[in-house]
Amino acid sequence: MSNGRDMRELEPAVARLQAVRARIVRACCEAGRDPGTVQLLAVSKTFGAAAVRALAAAGQGAFGENYVQEALEKQAALDDLPLVWHFIGPIQSNKTRPITENFAWVHSVDRLKVAERLSAQRPRGLPPLEVCLEVKISGEASKGGVSPAELPALADTVAGLPALRLRGLMAIPAPTPDPTAQRAAFRRVRELFDTLKARGHDLDTLSMGMSADLEAAILEGATIVRVGTALFGERNYGNE
Repeated sequence: MSNGRDMRELEPAVARLQAVRARIVRACCEAGRDPGTVQLLAVSKTFGAAAVRALAAAGQGAFGENYVQEALEKQAALDDLPLVWHFIGPIQSNKTRPITENFAWVHSVDRLKVAERLSAQRPRGLPPLEVCLEVKISGEASKGGVSPAELPALADTVAGLPALRLRGLMAIPAPTPDPTAQRAAFRRVRELFDTLKARGHDLDTLSMGMSADLEAAILEGATIVRVGTALFGERNYGNE
């Protein structure tokens, strides 16, 4: 890209990143939390390598992807940058190998078969794969996730797999514009998280909150917020 185009890409990226970071700081202040305890994960699905590069140049280092092939193509185009890649989409059993070979984090583990394959296929030269268990908190048929009732048993087993490190929980509650309802859903996730910690699990990560509800998530303890639209603009379909 020419320097002129570089600047046209960079300037809106900087503005959007600053705006989202300011929202995180305000929410942390309201919650009485240190803003440093909340990590921003930029959800870059459907946006190309140039958009990721512009946001990286603005200071963003962690990116979340939902689709394996799209992610691998972007990673190859951006391998000159020290980015940390998180896989946050549904996991098909036949895609576990490229996921565990090319990502540092996976947020969407929701069944034992997938966890076992991720562990068995993790290359020996890499550190343990950081994983979160996805919880189905709102009961939506279209959403993945382990049920709250089945969560403790899954956590116990996943925590014992040799090439994984269980970090915490991820959830995507049903969307609602009502801040009270948003907080109630996130509170349920935090309560499950606290239950697992009381059970003896060494957890530190609550991956919850997106562009429309990150404030409610932070008020209820989120440590990673997954933001796409507010950083990259509107997609052609659905929500992040």
